Order: sequence, then structure tokens, then C-alpha cells
Amino acid sequence: MSTQPNDNDHLETLDRDLERFSHLETGTQYVARPMVGLGIALVFIVLAGITAGIFYGDHPSNLIVVAAAGFGAYMAINIGANDVANNMGPAVGANALTMGGAILIAAIFESAGALLAGGDVVSTISKGIIDPAGIQNAQIFIWAMMAALISSALWVNLATYVGAPVSTTHSVVGGVMGAGIAAAGFAAVNWPTMGKIAASWVISPVLGGAVAAAFLAFIKIKIIYQDDKIAAARRWVPVLVAIMAAAFTSYLALKGLKRIIKIDMPTALTIGATAGLITYFVTKPLIRKQSEGLENRNKSLKVLFGIPLVFSAALLSFAHGANDVANAVGPLAAIVHASEFGDFAAKVSIPTWVMVIGAFGISFGLFLFGPKLIRMVGSQITKLNPMRAYCVALSAAITVIVASWLGLPVSSTHIAVGGVFGVGFYREWDAERRLRKSAIKRPAATRIAPEERRRRKLVRRSHFMTIIAAWVITVPAAAMMSAVIFLILNAIVN
Repeated sequence: MSTQPNDNDHLETLDRDLERFSHLETGTQYVARPMVGLGIALVFIVLAGITAGIFYGDHPSNLIVVAAAGFGAYMAINIGANDVANNMGPAVGANALTMGGAILIAAIFESAGALLAGGDVVSTISKGIIDPAGIQNAQIFIWAMMAALISSALWVNLATYVGAPVSTTHSVVGGVMGAGIAAAGFAAVNWPTMGKIAASWVISPVLGGAVAAAFLAFIKIKIIYQDDKIAAARRWVPVLVAIMAAAFTSYLALKGLKRIIKIDMPTALTIGATAGLITYFVTKPLIRKQSEGLENRNKSLKVLFGIPLVFSAALLSFAHGANDVANAVGPLAAIVHASEFGDFAAKVSIPTWVMVIGAFGISFGLFLFGPKLIRMVGSQITKLNPMRAYCVALSAAITVIVASWLGLPVSSTHIAVGGVFGVGFYREWDAERRLRKSAIKRPAATRIAPEERRRRKLVRRSHFMTIIAAWVITVPAAAMMSAVIFLILNAIVN
């Protein structure tokens, strides 16, 4: 009997080899994918340094500015990877936007906000955290700002890696405080200001969560729990969209357009009220037309909140770009100013090339590394639909306005994530309340056991505890890292 392999054996062997090669190729692509993002980020950081070198080629402090520009670009990338998720996460989690659509809209509006409305003057001492008089000379100040920039960027990078949305503002605050203590001692810190910032750790998420929960309760009572949901939606959705338009117009007038024009609180609220009134009369017939033919069920209601949610995400991104770009370029602008003039001031102008690095860095960070935190905020803390996501977005705008009116320091990150928590915990409370009502009518044998109730909790406790822990330690962690980095830099120079 012949033992020679036939053609079929050769073909089977070839198929198996090709399949192995295909698996190897897929595995290689999977492993290499993160490296592509890191490579692009590194190229951007190098280009930022080259840009600084072009503008300061003949200056004696050229190398310091080049290094600072690289770290500023690194910080901007991390802000895009971590902070922007708060604006886009709810819309993506609610399926109002795809991940690609969210990244595109955020990149456009973040950059527009930073370049068109970003602050042309930045407080280099981060709102009076450190007394400039305590810093001995411009060189010490430069190393302190460099340490603050490096430490805050490293902390935000670490938080993104573990999946915790943290406040980039608090990261910079911690960095400045730590470097200031290392440079001039504890007496240089403005402790009352730090006390207000610490209070914002609690005020921001609680206020954001309360506002989001209140609007969700309103939507449930006035629309979802009504017998004729479509008729209720026709009555109340235009009102809710008008409230959103009023809130966001006031928010942008107050916070997002300060570079173009200074607007006080009463004027901002008047502008917002006018926009809300116009929006109500425009959207009322549109909602009526959009609701025609919809079935009388909750799924139909989601359609009516989709477009307002997309607009809210875009406007939040614009305002975020206008306000938070200073977290990336503030210390960099301070270093540029101190290097150029040999002194330091409480406020300095931001050069256009520095603002461009911040704006594009945020967009690159979002595009390359943003999806992880967008998924976390949008779907992994609690399940969102367009109505719940709408409440989160609206709470972000209203809370900032209320906090500004009361003079309270707040974090946009804490507000947005607090809104997600507020929506989730309200859903738990409402579900438990309805369960207790129905249990009264059920036989004892069919009631749900306590273990099953705990399993059905709508907010994931592991994510909740991770995020809260990251918030609490952000300022002290960034401060300790900054102090160590400052001492290292100072030792190398001296």
C-alpha cells in the first residue's frame, strides 16, 4: 500500500499553514495597534518642540522652551484622552452618536473653542495658589512650572490608563502647589484657596448629580409614566430643549466667549433666556412633526432627544476647549514669558503658537486614546439612553452657571461624571420604590430576594469607588510628584 502523500494532504497542510499565518498576522496587528497611537503622539510632541525651537531659535533659553513645549503637548494629549470623555461619553453611551462621529465632532469643537475663545491671558500661578513673592528668581520659577507641567501630565496619563476620569484642573493645581512647596516652603501656598478647591471635590459631583437626577425625575413623571407618552412628549420636550438652549447659551456667553467679549452674569442669563424662548417656538412644530406615527412606548421617546443631545455634546466640547486648554498651555506660557523677559507675573499672554499646540494636542489625544474613557463614562458606570444622557449634559451647563453665580470653584469633570452617578442612583432609587409598591400586591413567594436586589444595582460600585478614590488623591498625588520632579530638576541644574 502506497504511503506517498496525495494532493489533498498537501492542500490541507497548506490551508493549516495559511490559517496559522493569518492568526499571526491578526495577532501582530492587535499588538501593534497601541504602538501606532504612541508613535503618532511622539511625532506630535517632537513637532511641538521643533515649533518652539523655530520661534526661539536665537534665544539663550531655547532648550528650556523646547522641552516645555514638548511637555505641554504631552499634557494636551492627556487632556484629550481623559477630559473630553465627559462631554462625549453620555451621547455615545446613549447611541445618539457613534464613536467615530463623537471623536470628529469633539475634535472640531474642542479646537474651535481653544483657538477662537480660549483665554488670551492665563493665570500662571493657577488662581493664586502660590504667592509669587515667595519664589526667589525666574530660574526657580521656570523649574517649578516645568515640574508642575510634567507631574500633572503624568498623573492624568496614569488615570487614563486605569480608566478613571479625573480633573485636569485639579492635576495642574496639585502640580503647582507641590512645586511651590518644594521651591518656597509651605508658607508660599494660599491655603484658603486650596480649601475652596478641596470643597469643590464634594460640591461639583453632588451638585451635578442632584441637577441631573431632578431632570430625570421630571421626565419620568411628566412623560414616561403618562398614559399617552407621545402627547406628553409634544407638550414637554420643546420646553426641555428650550431650557437646554437657554442653559448652554448662558454657559457659552459666560465661560466660552471670554476672549472675544466680557459678559457679566445678568447679561448672560438674559441672552440665554432669549435663546430659550426662540428655541421653544422653533422646536414645538418640529417635535410635533417628528412625533407623528410614533408608537406610544418609551423607545419612541428616545428619538425626540437624539438631536438635542448631539448639539449639547458639541457645545460642551466648545466650552471645554475654551476653558481647559489653559491647563495644557498655562505653565508652558509661564515658562515662555519667564524665559523671554527674565521675570514672572501672575498673568501672562498666551502666544498663538502655544495655543495651537494646546488645541491640536487635545484633538490628537482624543482621537488616539479617547475611546477608552468615552466608553467608561458613557456605558460602564450606568446604562444611559438619550433621555438620561440629556439630563447629564444639561446638568453640566446649569451647575457651572449656578456655581459661577455663587462663586464656588467647580470641576467640569466632577460635574459631568457626578451627573452620570446622579442619574444611575436615581434610577436605583426609583426602581426600588416601584418594586416595593408592586411587592405589596404580590404573594410573598414571588417577591425578589435581597441578594437578587443587590445584584440588580444599576451603578457599578467598582467603577464608582475607583473614580472617587482617583478624585480624592489627584491633588496630593500630583503635588508629591511635582515636588520630587522639581527637586530633581533643581539638583541637575545646580
